[in-house]
Amino acid sequence: MARIPRETVDRILDTVRIEEVVGEFVNLKKSGSSLKGLSPFTQEKTPSFYVSPSKQIFKCFSSGKGGSAVTFLMEHEQFTYPEALRWLAKKYNIEVQEEEVTTEQQQQNTERESLQRVNEFAAGQFAEWLWDHPKGQAIGLAYFRERGFTDATLKTFQLGFSLEDRDALYQSAVSKGYQSEFLEKTGLCLQRENGSWADRFFGRVMFPILSQSGRVLGFGGRILRSDAKAAKYVNSPESELYSKSKTLYGLYQARQSIVRENKCLLVEGYTDVLRLHQSGITHAVSSSGTALTVDQIRLIRRYTDQVTVLYDGDAAGIRASFRGIDLLLEQGLKVRVLLFPDGEDPDSFARALAPEALRTYLQSHETDFIRFKAEVLAKDAAEDPIKRALLAKDLISSVARVQDLLLRDVYLRECATVLGMDERVLNQELQLTLTRLANESQRSAAADQQRAGLTVVRPNDPAPAGPGQDPYAYPGEEPPLDGATALQIGAAGQPLAVESDLMRTLLNHSAEPVAWTDDEGQTQSSPVAALILEDLNNDQLTFEHPVYQRMFVAFSEAWSAGSVLSGAHFVRSEDPEVVRAATDLMTETHTLANWKLRDVFVAEKEVYLASFVHQAVLRFKTVHLERLVLKATDALEHTDVPEERDHLMRQIMTYSALRNRINTELNRVV
Repeated sequence: MARIPRETVDRILDTVRIEEVVGEFVNLKKSGSSLKGLSPFTQEKTPSFYVSPSKQIFKCFSSGKGGSAVTFLMEHEQFTYPEALRWLAKKYNIEVQEEEVTTEQQQQNTERESLQRVNEFAAGQFAEWLWDHPKGQAIGLAYFRERGFTDATLKTFQLGFSLEDRDALYQSAVSKGYQSEFLEKTGLCLQRENGSWADRFFGRVMFPILSQSGRVLGFGGRILRSDAKAAKYVNSPESELYSKSKTLYGLYQARQSIVRENKCLLVEGYTDVLRLHQSGITHAVSSSGTALTVDQIRLIRRYTDQVTVLYDGDAAGIRASFRGIDLLLEQGLKVRVLLFPDGEDPDSFARALAPEALRTYLQSHETDFIRFKAEVLAKDAAEDPIKRALLAKDLISSVARVQDLLLRDVYLRECATVLGMDERVLNQELQLTLTRLANESQRSAAADQQRAGLTVVRPNDPAPAGPGQDPYAYPGEEPPLDGATALQIGAAGQPLAVESDLMRTLLNHSAEPVAWTDDEGQTQSSPVAALILEDLNNDQLTFEHPVYQRMFVAFSEAWSAGSVLSGAHFVRSEDPEVVRAATDLMTETHTLANWKLRDVFVAEKEVYLASFVHQAVLRFKTVHLERLVLKATDALEHTDVPEERDHLMRQIMTYSALRNRINTELNRVV
């Protein structure tokens, strides 16, 4: 096992642009100096996910997640820190020469990383057998070429072949040091009752299923021999890496085209995707033959809000898919459908047409889903009034899931025309359906909260008390806190308000010069870090919050060595708690960074910042003095020894006097 040298890590982090990395997974749009998009971590419908190119950080306000490009990959793709760095190195063409690590360090590798490495090995082995092994060439490669797929298509989708020998993959993997445990957990191999091992996919052409970032999550395998007892397609079983309901085949290859076209084409099978891509229709993905799920829809919605579902003409299959399309509407997507001629599917139809003719056909034959559904169901209803009533309910159920109010109204009018029914009656049914869906949504949300152990807040309940807000974003903007109140704000594991205030200032302004007056009345200039670090270290003060204290120690050590750290240093940290804390403080909406909106000129900023830093340090000291007073008071109540009581009384008087002196300087009345 190896690790990435520090100098290589720094080169990767210096090269990375977070907007480019996040942009591969989230459709970002300009918003002032930042970029925003829908959160990839929650099912929100209003964007609350922001990327700051200037600070190279992201912040998701709906989930609370935040950090650097590395953090994003770790959160979104479930990468380990080294995996995220390797992914970034590959993206930016940075060579990584890893160092050998100790046995103890090897043991720290996660099981997930081991599963990932096994999958990557298997994908490479299958590809090698397809292209280089005589049987792979004669069987697997011949099959693909007979189907008309080009070598470029096969390589783009990393297709392969699993030899017909029952344990070929197992033997190859074990000989290269991969453990049986992980071959079994990925589902690549199975252990028989007699203790021997067998490959799950032997004798099949292989379709690696990739994540959005290109990691191999699992596999689909198609059998080539005639065997009535064997399934035509077999997929990897559910594992820590792979969940069929949360993946879309071809999304890795299609994601950039989806953004460019602002549309996603949804098909059923692997070869449908291959054929469309080979024909230049590169914004197509597949649900891999499963009913569409909310998780799959969320993947699409990160890139576009427009979907066209391609049907192969099977009436039963079309009706079965209506529920999945209702989910698309429910998630705010605009849905169109396209029906191929009888007997045709996307693969066969695309193979028969030239690329330009295919594109023209797709553009001219897609139709709105609601109109399509109304026409399909209307044929079934004919003149039967009961069927027509049921049809109306079914159709209105779909209309109710449309999020756009104007579009919903247009659909309602169109349904009335197609069904030959009174629009007012349909509108009444629509209102009843909307009420029912809202109630179902509330019950579902409450159940989810209870399962998560959260407090369920009903519409008429008072809102639960949130964590204490920082009253010192700017001096004088909020009423000041006394020490006892500040200590309460810091309860229950929350950082003290004054600690957050001081650490926020360090992260955002550590190297900025501030003016101050020395004992002789001369004006001096020093970095913010100097004023804070030297003052706190001289008085041997520390941060109560453990993460802030780790950051403070790093600031202090760097200052002693002659350098000033910035917020960017902590966003790059391998410590996820540090990254989270730094990002939160660097993305506060009321930091000192936005001077122009406050009409503060650069010349005034230095003076203003000096005053702010001085007051922030004094408030920090006030809270610590308050803590010392409370500690001494508590000790006084639990001792009857005269000498100890006298000593504690003197301490209380000294601490109280210092605290009152600071409060006087801060113009406080306590």
